[in-house]
Formats: sequence, structure tokens, C-alpha cells
Amino acid sequence: MKKKLIKGVYNWAFLLILMAVLIFVNIISSYRSFRIDMTEDKRFSVAESTKKFLEETENFSGRLNLRIYLEGELPAELRSFRDAVEDKLKECKVYAGNRIEYQFINPNVGTDDEKNELFQSLYDEGRGIIPMDVVYMKDGSQSQLRIWPGAIIDYGGSDVDVIQLLPGSRPQRPYQLAAIPSVTQNAINNLEYILISGMRRATKEYRPRIAFLQGHGELNPQETMRVRNVLSQYYSIREVTLNDSIHALDGVDGLIIARPTEKFSDKDIYLIDQFVMKGGSLMCFLDKLSINEDTLMQNGQVHTTRYDLGLDRMLFDYGIKIHDNLIMDVSCAPKSVPLREASMIPWFYHVLTTPTKHPIARNLEPVSLEYANEIQFVQNSPNVALSPVLTSSTNSTATGMAPLVSLMLPTTYGKNPQLAPNPTSETNKKCVAGLAEGMFESYFKNRIVAEFANDPDAGFEAQSTKEGKVFVVGNGRFLANSYDTIPDRTAPNGYRFEMPQFNELRYSGELLQMNFRHFFGNQEFFQNLTDYMLGDNSVLDIRSRQIDIRQIDKEKVKRDAGFYKMLNLTVPIGIILLLAMVMNYLRKRKFAH
Repeated sequence: MKKKLIKGVYNWAFLLILMAVLIFVNIISSYRSFRIDMTEDKRFSVAESTKKFLEETENFSGRLNLRIYLEGELPAELRSFRDAVEDKLKECKVYAGNRIEYQFINPNVGTDDEKNELFQSLYDEGRGIIPMDVVYMKDGSQSQLRIWPGAIIDYGGSDVDVIQLLPGSRPQRPYQLAAIPSVTQNAINNLEYILISGMRRATKEYRPRIAFLQGHGELNPQETMRVRNVLSQYYSIREVTLNDSIHALDGVDGLIIARPTEKFSDKDIYLIDQFVMKGGSLMCFLDKLSINEDTLMQNGQVHTTRYDLGLDRMLFDYGIKIHDNLIMDVSCAPKSVPLREASMIPWFYHVLTTPTKHPIARNLEPVSLEYANEIQFVQNSPNVALSPVLTSSTNSTATGMAPLVSLMLPTTYGKNPQLAPNPTSETNKKCVAGLAEGMFESYFKNRIVAEFANDPDAGFEAQSTKEGKVFVVGNGRFLANSYDTIPDRTAPNGYRFEMPQFNELRYSGELLQMNFRHFFGNQEFFQNLTDYMLGDNSVLDIRSRQIDIRQIDKEKVKRDAGFYKMLNLTVPIGIILLLAMVMNYLRKRKFAH
């Protein structure tokens, strides 16, 4: 009797202790939560830079509210994406707390007039959320669904930014429901970047100033509309002409020289040099050779001619040498050649670059550089770090200086071209984009321009007073976009400029006409480059993050499907039967006497 009493007390004490522990754990978990991401690519975790951005109140101290218009009756494929957005926002709230709030809104609630009014405000004449139309089969007939896959950010009591979470559909070109999974998977891959970049845009108070240099035959503002639009979300953009003015670059944080064609004067080079000495970031996109495409297509070959820019001598002193040659690479885009047996040829001069492990290029899609020049590094100073950022593949080579370009060249290498003696050797890689950063010595240290030497306001610096950065891409044309000039009486000059609907930083119009499947990483490369050069590295690791979407092995599924179906059916039942037998045996053994 005494033993039974002790055993009963022990059981009740154990039960009470267990209940107390469970209650205590639940109370603690209501205030603190944690999760362990055991996936190889950390797909369910946010990047360290995201944590830092969300935790530091100086990035945004007010409340940031997101209104996401992904609610209502959604197909399972879109419902899973909606849940992924909520999961990511919940993770953000762990670090930002109550400074981030969000609501999911069903845009299809209300009267027709109310819904139409909301749709017009969401679309905002193409400046807001672009709707996605999805067609699917239901009850034997085709149905269409319109969703608004985006969010509006409210900060400081007013709407300040729009986030497009999924790509909108083109007019009369709805998405098929079967194609939605691939679209949503790609969006999930970029979800953290999309959300955090939108938050950064909405809360950014100071915008660093980037100037596009003019006056040396550079690309005009219309030819750089696309890249300006990319930059304008985070930076203040303007043009600058030096005009021998000492103060022309005052207040400029980053200077872009986009494909100049005319020689720089010593005075202009001096001003650029002193800009770098004072900690400025210089980004040069240079073509050293001129190529007439019309002559090439008409005659089948064309001679290249050099651009004498004068800028390359200053860059050489900084440690970067750009050659008057062209890179040829088997990793290339095709070219359409009319009136030939093979209408498409591999165009070795259209290099699809190989990214390095540098943060600017890590995990990027191939960057498209047509007629790229080779870059080499010259270690002139121990205080300057030199880094290749984009290279050609191992099966590549460089031409001689100012070469003859011929459409017949690819045919001379046959079906399996080897441009290098050992096409797998890493030494064959040619640098096409490189970075120099550190404390530079002035190009004019021993040869200052006399006019500035005698000017007390010149403020000549013989070496860097702050760490500077110089980035050189051996190609300038990839920054250029095509555009149409359209008469418009309401425009200041009587006409307006329009770019193509497709993004030329990601697609080639010529390759689209050839139905060649491609996607370029030029836009992401340019964004990473400017962020790195201007010191904002907060989204570099997010943008370059890669979540691998592992495809199902269809052959293995077809071969082994029966086995795994049988395994799934018999194993659970077998375990239950085994447990029943063990319990029955133990019960008989216990009560046998």
C-alpha cells in the first residue's frame, strides 16, 4: 500500500513538473522565437546584411507599412507564393519588430465602381503595380483570373514606393496556369532582394550623387535612359561637362564615363584625377576600337580603328591597362547572317562573360559584352588592390591589336572550336572588367598642368587623401539602349523619347527575333557595381544570392514510382502492426500471472 502511494505521488509530481515546464516554454516562446534553417542554400533565412538593415533604427526609425494585394481566392500555385511572402515578412519582423507592419488585401471586394477605382489607383497609368492575367481550365471551359501581384509601401504617413512581386502580363498575353510554378519559383528566389530594396528606396533620406560625363563623345542621355532608370531609384543622377572648371565635380560621389569617342584634354584628365585623389569613385566603360557593323554585314569583314582617348595613360598609372584588341570566346551569343547556308553562327566576339567570386559578380547570369577589350593589371603601388571581376571562359583568346573582324572566322574553327591550345586551363581566361581600390598616386604628381599649378584654388593633391575606387569595363556599348523619337507637342522640345518594351540590359532584340533563349545579367551587374563603388554593400549578397531550384528526375520517377508507392503504402501499416504485436506481447507478459 505504501509503495502504491509513493508511486502515485511520484507520477503526479512528474506530471505537474512536466506541465510546468510546458507552460514555461510556451510563455517564453510567446516572447522569443527561433528557427533553425538546415537547408544547404539557407533558403529560409535572411542575409546578414538584411538583418543589419532591419535591426539598426538609424536606417528607418518610423513605421513602415506594406499593403500586399495578394489575397482572396487564389490557385494553389499562387497561394503558395502568397504564403512565402508572408513567411519572409514574418522573418523581417523578427529583426525590425513593430517598425514593420503588413496587411494582405483582397482587391476584388466591393462594388464594381469601388473595384475599378482601386484598380486604377493600383495601376497608376503603368507606374504602379502591373496586373497579372492567368488563364486556366475550369468545368471544361477556359477561365481568366486577374491578380495584382505587388505591394504599396507607406512610410511617414504617405505612399512612397511600389513593389512588383511577380511579373505583370503583357496586353492580350496572359500566363498559362501551368507556367505559374516556374514564375513563382524564380520570384521566391529574388523575394528577399525585392522586399529589402523596396524598403531601402522608401526609407532612404540621402541619395549619393552620380554624374554622367559629357563633352567627349560619350553616350547621350537618351542612350543611357535604361541605366539611369535603374540608378534613379537609389541615387541622384545628373550630367556634368568639365569645361576646364576646377569645381565641376564638386559634390559628385560617383563619375560614370560611358563610351567616349573623343580625346580628353590634359585639363579634363587632371580634374578626373583629382576627383579620384579626393576619394571619388570612377567608373569607366570604354571601347578602344571602332567597328562599323553596316560594313561588316555588307562586306563580310571590316577593319577596326583605334580611339585615341588619352584616358588610358592615367588608368595605367592606377594599375589598369586596357588593350586595343578584342576577346574571342566560345562562350558567346549567336549572330544572324543573311544569305548564308547557316543563318546563325557562333559570334566569338559577343562574349558571355564568366563571373568571378567578387561580390559584384558572384552568382550573376552571364554578362553580355559584344566586342570587349582585354584588361590587364599593372601593380604600380602596394597601396592599391587590383581585382578581376568579369573574365572570359577557359576556351578563349585575344586577337592582335586593331584586328580585322570577319564573319567567316567561326567557320574556320569547325563544330567543336578550340580557341586556346588547352581549352580547360584557367590561365586562358581574359579579364574584361577589373577594379582598382586603395590609396592612389596622382597621374600628375610630376607633371601637373601648368595652368592649374599656378592657380591657388586648384588644391592639387599628389596622392589620395581618401581611399578611392576605379572600375574599368573593356566595353562601353552594353550601357547603350535603343530609343525612338516621337513628336509630342506637350514635350519641352516638341518630341519625346521611348525605349523598347523589353529590357535591353537583360535581353537582346536581335536574339529575340532569332528565338534564341537567353537572359543576361547586365542589369544586376551594373546595380552591384554602382552599389559597391558608392559604398552601399547592403544588398550585394542578397542580389547575388542563389537558391537552387532542384528539378525532379523524371526518368527516375518513371522507373521507380511503383516501388516508392508500395513503400509508402506498406511501411506505415507494417509499423502499426509491429507496434500492436509488441504491445500485445508485453500486455500478455505483464498480466500472465
